[in-house]
Amino acid sequence: MSAVETLIVPRSSDLGGGLHVRRALPSAQRRTVGPFVFLDNMGPALFEPGTGVDVRPHPHIGLSTVTYLYEGAMMHRDGAGHTQEIRPGEVNWMTAGRGIVHSERTPGAQRGAGHCLSGLQLWVGLPSQHEETDPGFVHYGLDAQPIIEGEGVRAQVVAGSLFGKTSKVQTLSPLFFGDIVLQAGASVVLPAEHEERAAYLSSGTVEVDGQAYEPGQLLVFAAGLSVTVRAVDAARIAVLGGEPLDGPRFVWWNFVSSRKDRIEQAKQDWQRDRFNQTVPGDETEYIPLPPPRA
Repeated sequence: MSAVETLIVPRSSDLGGGLHVRRALPSAQRRTVGPFVFLDNMGPALFEPGTGVDVRPHPHIGLSTVTYLYEGAMMHRDGAGHTQEIRPGEVNWMTAGRGIVHSERTPGAQRGAGHCLSGLQLWVGLPSQHEETDPGFVHYGLDAQPIIEGEGVRAQVVAGSLFGKTSKVQTLSPLFFGDIVLQAGASVVLPAEHEERAAYLSSGTVEVDGQAYEPGQLLVFAAGLSVTVRAVDAARIAVLGGEPLDGPRFVWWNFVSSRKDRIEQAKQDWQRDRFNQTVPGDETEYIPLPPPRA
């Protein structure tokens, strides 16, 4: 029995300005892994001086957003008044709950000098009892995340528990998220303790059960099996998963909910300016609701 249950090869989309994004979740093959309902790999993208990323204010409900950078920097602002720059290895964890509006842009210093940006954007679906919780935002520095090193492996436990270590990042459901860097020939064993597990290959080539996998692929592992991932050359992988959500989730645009009618309400709230959509420091723009799909 192969340890890789599902292989997802996301397409690359150009968001403009040279920023390419690979969307691994949701996909036709797999909608979720544990409570994770969304995984984007952005970049690497090289921005010339005077240019950068400008994700205008937009709304979310029913999820937590996680920004984790490999290179570059981003400035988070939200309607609750939080302003926070994030740098590689740090964590911006925003819980939308009943609704929040935020923006993400390249900070002024990086925009002026030019820079490279790459990293991950993830969404964690909230348990049904927390879907309408108050919105919030927490920034975690490197000191919140345990590091395990040895035998050509460096593993950072970003959230949850992994390899016997537990991150200080607070979550609302059992999950794990780790950033693992492997030297050529090194191996890491992903234990079977979590019901749903996956690895996203950010760079390098790895082998599982003698089969080689390339950058940009998401490997979803079979339950109950210990998985050995070996680096053919220097590689970086993001491992994630946990307990499944307590029922299916509907995802439309930036909204996630266990109820279709709640998503319809969120659409109307954004159209009719009932979201308190003003973001301090970023008041002049916003992303309008997309048109209905044909």
